[in-house]
Amino acid sequence: MDYLLNILGPLLEGTAVTLQVFVATLLLSLPLGLALALVRVSRFRTASVAVSGYIWLMRGTPLMLQMLFIYFALPFVPVVGIRLPDFPAAIVAFVLNYAAYFAEIFRAGIQSVGRGQYEAGQVLGMSRAQTMRRIVLPQMVKRILPPMSNETITLVKDTSLIYVLAMNDLLRAARGIVQRDFTTMPFVVAAAFYLVMTLLLTWGFLRLERKYAVYDE
Repeated sequence: MDYLLNILGPLLEGTAVTLQVFVATLLLSLPLGLALALVRVSRFRTASVAVSGYIWLMRGTPLMLQMLFIYFALPFVPVVGIRLPDFPAAIVAFVLNYAAYFAEIFRAGIQSVGRGQYEAGQVLGMSRAQTMRRIVLPQMVKRILPPMSNETITLVKDTSLIYVLAMNDLLRAARGIVQRDFTTMPFVVAAAFYLVMTLLLTWGFLRLERKYAVYDE
């Protein structure tokens, strides 16, 4: 018990870094993903194709590679030449990557709403933008909750990738203690922390699903 209390401090500090990356990514990637999805389903062909290419690039390459590129290679890119510290570099990589995944979830949700809903909006005298905001998007929300839950839980686990930038997240803190004390107990505690975080997310999304299911009755 004394040993657990001794290692709890560093692990909690690592958990704080993990949560910072998770929350920042979620807050920034969700609106960006929605914006990309709206462009993707818009009538502007050139913009839609450009967004499709972006999504293909982000989903087709590993997140770790994108992170390493932003941190190490971006400073040497002509015109750009920006060197970001480790935390901003990680956030930029995570946001750009997860926005692509969320965009596809949003797009699928939007396109799952029947054409009759758009026609109903026209009958009521709404513009396409008003129909999207007042009719389509509210219906989309309840349809995307299950895949959104899966993607959000994946984000919690993917935060462990920031160790490549030498950031002291939960997993890196646990590994440092393991190498110092030659015991796997920190890994067990770290696993428990991840499980608690995913449990809370699962519980939250289940409550949202039950809430929106009321309107289907």
